Amino acid sequence: MNKPLLAALATLAVTGVGVAPAAASSAAPAAPAAPASSAAPAARAVSFAGTVALSNCSGSVVRLPASEDDDPALVMSNGHCLETGFPAVGEVVVDQPSSRSLGLLNASGTRVGTLRASKIAYATMTDTDVSLYQLTSTYAQIRGSYGISPLTLNDTRPTAGTAITVVSGYWKRTYACNVDGFAYRLKEGEWTWKDSVRYTSACQTIGGTSGSPVVDNATGKVVAVNNTGNEDGGRCTDNNPCEVAEDGTVTVREGINYGQQTYQIPACFGLDNKLDLSRSGCVLPKP
Repeated sequence: MNKPLLAALATLAVTGVGVAPAAASSAAPAAPAAPASSAAPAARAVSFAGTVALSNCSGSVVRLPASEDDDPALVMSNGHCLETGFPAVGEVVVDQPSSRSLGLLNASGTRVGTLRASKIAYATMTDTDVSLYQLTSTYAQIRGSYGISPLTLNDTRPTAGTAITVVSGYWKRTYACNVDGFAYRLKEGEWTWKDSVRYTSACQTIGGTSGSPVVDNATGKVVAVNNTGNEDGGRCTDNNPCEVAEDGTVTVREGINYGQQTYQIPACFGLDNKLDLSRSGCVLPKP
């Protein structure tokens, strides 16, 4: 979550060091320059196809395991990347009109078109940090116009040791590492997230990578959405999340980054990609 993107870019310009993922900002940033440091190579099968660039964050066109070609497409990012600002603690945004534009990328990271949202289907920063936009286009229309298919959300929980790639549509950059483990609770300032994915240190994500899909290299499916990291060793403060174990033990991991699991999302959508938080098995926070 961490610094607003413009502040993160200023830090990069002054210090030359990486910062943690961006917080939302309503102002579109100037065209960013690529960071100087290089990321670990991604698995060959993982590309930018289906990722999107938002004004302040990254995202991806996603489908549920049961989605059909004629369903309205969904784009996933972070709750803190909403154009309306951060949802309040305990707030769940459902079916809110939006006309946000999203830049669609092909496999090589070239922007090939602009997608348009019709609404924010779901968003929250409580327990998780996710936003799901419904688009004005179907999956079939996107494929027909651009030859690009959506990424699929895995509906099973990832395991420690899984090789993953964080794919940033904003920076057109990938970060390859492994799932190091899971934080029972991840606390950052007033926010608390449950069962967060902790990356190994190779994934040094930076401002603007918030909302990036976290892809399982073996399956190509999305297992998490990238959202935050501990910048300078602070304890449970803004920009410095800490891990809180079930027994209350607090652990600070400076320089380590995190994502929020997404396997719970498919159970909350029904026919025609329609959100239904009352469905059996749906555990996402409700309004």
